[in-house]
Amino acid sequence: MTPDLPAKGEVRVVDDVAAAFATVLAEEAPAVVALSGGGTARHCYQAVADGSLGGTQVVFGDERWVPVEDDESNEGMARRVLLDRARSGEVHSLRGAGATREEAAGAYDQLVASLSSLGLVHLGLGPDGHTASLFPGAAALEVDDRLVVPTGDDAHPHPRLSLTLAGIARADLVVFTVAGEDKADAWRRLRAGEDLPASRVRAPRVFWLVDPAAAGHAG
Repeated sequence: MTPDLPAKGEVRVVDDVAAAFATVLAEEAPAVVALSGGGTARHCYQAVADGSLGGTQVVFGDERWVPVEDDESNEGMARRVLLDRARSGEVHSLRGAGATREEAAGAYDQLVASLSSLGLVHLGLGPDGHTASLFPGAAALEVDDRLVVPTGDDAHPHPRLSLTLAGIARADLVVFTVAGEDKADAWRRLRAGEDLPASRVRAPRVFWLVDPAAAGHAG
């Protein structure tokens, strides 16, 4: 697959990525939102105003195979900083969807397939170019007949569950949030057209919210 440049989406270089994400979420008011994990996502969810999720259904784009109460859990983080105060609609646990990763992936695959769309999918960008839990060279990148799969590798902690590229493509809008100098090299490689996991994401609309540090002070 030959990746398109991120510039084929809408690139916005913004001083405050978290505030920009909160604004997009409020303006879009999606019926379903897929949440992410990591430090940038945490800042984004802290910036979301109380009550702004309304009746939005919440799913998760990826998750570590740890208890929700664990500090490494994406769902646990999202609940602590956002969902416990933002009065969302139903929250669909990815970690709790089955007793094993395979069972959870199968059940969540059916859930995602049952939704008319994912509305807004929030994604990050790893220093190695990964997004969700789709890592460079992973077999999951080539899966086109499943929406959710078990994944993970030796370079990243914990076994994972993740939306596939086909699952992400069910979004009406994908919003990438990219912040910090540690993301600058990955962003440069994406802009150069390298075949990284994040460069393979496709959706009707894609926004890239990038801060000056990650963008190398260039638009």
